[in-house]
Amino acid sequence: MTPSLTPDSDTSGPAQRPRAGLWPGLICSLPKPLLVVPMVVQWLGLSLRYRSLSLPSAADPMIDAGGLAGESKIAYFAQVGDAGRPWLALTAAVVSGPDAAARAGAAMAALGLDFPIIAKPDIGWCGFGVRRIDDHAALEAYCDAYPTGESLLVQECLDLPGEAGLFYVRRPAETRGRLLSLTIRTPPTVRGDGTSSLRALLARDERLRGRTALYESAALDRVPDAGTDVALAAVWSYRMGGLYRDCSEAITPALEERIDAVATSMPHLHVARFDIRFAGLAELQKGNFKILEINGAGSEAIEFFDPAVPFFTAYRGILAKQAMVFALAAENRAAGFAPCGWRALLRAFRHQARLLDRYPASN
Repeated sequence: MTPSLTPDSDTSGPAQRPRAGLWPGLICSLPKPLLVVPMVVQWLGLSLRYRSLSLPSAADPMIDAGGLAGESKIAYFAQVGDAGRPWLALTAAVVSGPDAAARAGAAMAALGLDFPIIAKPDIGWCGFGVRRIDDHAALEAYCDAYPTGESLLVQECLDLPGEAGLFYVRRPAETRGRLLSLTIRTPPTVRGDGTSSLRALLARDERLRGRTALYESAALDRVPDAGTDVALAAVWSYRMGGLYRDCSEAITPALEERIDAVATSMPHLHVARFDIRFAGLAELQKGNFKILEINGAGSEAIEFFDPAVPFFTAYRGILAKQAMVFALAAENRAAGFAPCGWRALLRAFRHQARLLDRYPASN
């Protein structure tokens, strides 16, 4: 069940103004392959212009492949300086294999964590393999199902009702960066009517009914009370049915300063999306939050998946972000940071894609 919110802990963001433009939200319903076709065409054109297929990997040169694909999530946390560590969710990495659950338990004890926790891949994408773990038996099952020899993460399960993505950019010549967007996520949710099962409620929800198979762990045959909102997943990503809302107008100097302090404590981090949890919008605007993940140059500008954003506005924004990453990476290349090369980038994509099919199911 989603938490009930007091006015001070409201996570919904400011009221949205109507947006002018055709087909708002259409980009959210496009098949992924169709969505990326214009991006691939632009990528090839920019690669010709800048004479490198893998140039964006130089945007964040201290992260494997610049964070375009296949990079370690714990590697981002390891690069955060001491001043930024209080804002990180407590997280440890464990290599899967014999006794992985016991080692994960020892890592939890070292961090002072108890169940529930979040278990997730060190190399992840769009919430694949992310699970809430409520006891040691579930942790053992997760570790047993995880690809052998690959790193997994155990992370504190934050009792905070708000989740957001903060898109950050700092040009190489700048000492301070900017928050370009704030996107608030809400979980896939249905409202009970007192007579219908969750499965029946899902079948009537145009946005969520195609994702029913993702929610089997939500006990879909139970009947929630009338007026009760039921969150169907612990993962709030778009793939899992999470709803995104662009709340960039809520960015404050205090929030931007806090994120900039974390980002500039990391070596040569220039393009990133910080996925965070927060108690309420007022607290977030003061710069109070916990960072779940840091994503590099390959992170999506998720504000354009707000269903209120018109189609062409969204596509222009996505393509503008990609062009910006190429231009920024070109500045880094001129300063001596070489891109990883197209073969290394292809290997990273292939390795990540193979792992996604082998991870335990999300919940």
